Amino acid sequence: MKMHWYDYLWIASITYLVLGFFNILFAWLGLLCFFIPLVISVVSGTKGYCNRYCGRGQLFGLLGGRFGLSRKKDIPKWMKSKAFRYGFLIFFFAMFFLMLWNTYLVFAGAQDLRQVVTLLWTFKLPWHWAYHGTLFHPGVAQFAFGFYSVMLTSTVLGLITMVLFKPRSWCVYCPMGTMTQLICKVKERSVLP
Repeated sequence: MKMHWYDYLWIASITYLVLGFFNILFAWLGLLCFFIPLVISVVSGTKGYCNRYCGRGQLFGLLGGRFGLSRKKDIPKWMKSKAFRYGFLIFFFAMFFLMLWNTYLVFAGAQDLRQVVTLLWTFKLPWHWAYHGTLFHPGVAQFAFGFYSVMLTSTVLGLITMVLFKPRSWCVYCPMGTMTQLICKVKERSVLP
């Protein structure tokens, strides 16, 4: 089977996590993983990003498939349900907006920069080695710490579901996948007479 350049985007996912470990400001690059899927689905009306370009999905496929780190069991029906997927999307957005609020507080001077990464929205991991001050406002770093927390948490959830179920089980309830699917449905309805 012929390999294409986009078959290696899993390297970008690993690189992102490594760079954020050493310098938290690299976390801003993760915004590409938010905006590109949305743009592709709005423009094309497809989930092309999820199906072809998602480096995280590729990474889970590689680890769970080729390296055999997955039990390859079907994901439970409740995790496939609309209620769970939309509920997780709402929860994810709530956590995302909380992160934005904390960033705003730092920008406004109402709160000091917190050099922690929050894993699974609960566990605060000190991450002070990844930031030593820059020319930018501390709010820029606060956003990076928060966004890296979101990306690391979603990666850990993906790895857990990869091990327990099929390699790309995360893709079933991924908030970006749910959002792009909603965009595709809206676009499809707007095209129909």
